[in-house]
Amino acid sequence: MRSKAQLILFFVLVLTVLAGFFIYPKGLGSKVLPWNLGLDLVGGTYLVYEVDMSSVAAADRSSVMNGLRDVLEKRVNVFGVSEPRVTTAKQGDSYQITVELAGIKDVQAAINQIGRTAQLEFREVKSTAKEGEVEFLPTKLTGRYLKTAQVVTNPQTGLPQIAISFDKEGSRLFEEMTIRSVGKPIGILLDGNIISIPVVQEKIAGGEAQISGQFTFKEAQQLVSLLNAGALPAPVKVISQQTIGPSLGLDSLNKALFAGMIGTLAIILFMILYYRRLGLFSALALVIYIILTLAVFKLVGITMTLSGIAGFILSIGMAVDANILVFARTKEEVKKGAPFSAALEEGFKRAWTSIRDSNISTIITSVILYYFTSSFVRGFALALLVGVLMSMFSAITVTRAILRSLTK
Repeated sequence: MRSKAQLILFFVLVLTVLAGFFIYPKGLGSKVLPWNLGLDLVGGTYLVYEVDMSSVAAADRSSVMNGLRDVLEKRVNVFGVSEPRVTTAKQGDSYQITVELAGIKDVQAAINQIGRTAQLEFREVKSTAKEGEVEFLPTKLTGRYLKTAQVVTNPQTGLPQIAISFDKEGSRLFEEMTIRSVGKPIGILLDGNIISIPVVQEKIAGGEAQISGQFTFKEAQQLVSLLNAGALPAPVKVISQQTIGPSLGLDSLNKALFAGMIGTLAIILFMILYYRRLGLFSALALVIYIILTLAVFKLVGITMTLSGIAGFILSIGMAVDANILVFARTKEEVKKGAPFSAALEEGFKRAWTSIRDSNISTIITSVILYYFTSSFVRGFALALLVGVLMSMFSAITVTRAILRSLTK
């Protein structure tokens, strides 16, 4: 058992050393995979847009908001922003979209690009297109003529499909397009990007048509949202703009790191003073835990924000909490007269159920926070979730390997 523990400890120590180089800002890892830092750490712009819903029916507003959010996300990605965040919210009667642009330089260009009304177009295939290539020509049929788009179910196959309807003028333009395009695809573009290429099966009169295909319901709903975003133009305007300079973000980062170091040192000092030799082993396990967890953050590509750092620091305390449970159980067994090695094994065995239950409850809370909240709360929840999962590994595997290897 001891030789096996020593082998595990050796492997963990080697992995920790490599992870240390990987997470160091100026080390080997940063050249391959740089840290993703959030708006509050690297600086950037926080924009709040208000959506004009005056010309949109109440029943369609939710779909339009989802479509606009998807459109804005695509526009933000043009600027190469790392982990952009676009979220929707409703404040009273006001419909709002928040956009976080971390590390953006040309703020005004971003505002102009994001604030454009979504442009929906229907295009025909160019007759002179080369074989194997599809080239589309602009037409007069645009999103201004589209009345609605919605997900319906094909009564024969049971598969979802998209039903679209045009107004009177749009019906005429669409009928003329389908007459020219029987057996050919037509391109549906939003902001110049193709979102669907359905093939016209026959002439379509009356201004109503169905787009069928191998859609999942989610894919069909996303396409409907995009169609409605372009079909029902909802202008957006900036109502709030907050810019965080790089120096302010760096100051916030330094303060967060300093707070984390002070907190970690305080925990290590307490463990050594209270548990003596066991506290030293716990301190070593804690350092390993911190390095490996940071490596996971960087490897997965999690965007680090102040709230995320707060969640990680909280998980450090929880990692030590697991060691405290093990050590307390071990001391109880020693007082009963059991040899230290036997007391240690019994301590891990009796503490495991408490460690498992407390961590599972925290994992459930983190998952709920991540999926039912937005913005900075999600960063906190994700960091806490990863930290708790790693703390369970640290408490059971790393600490046990250290104690088995270094004690008689």
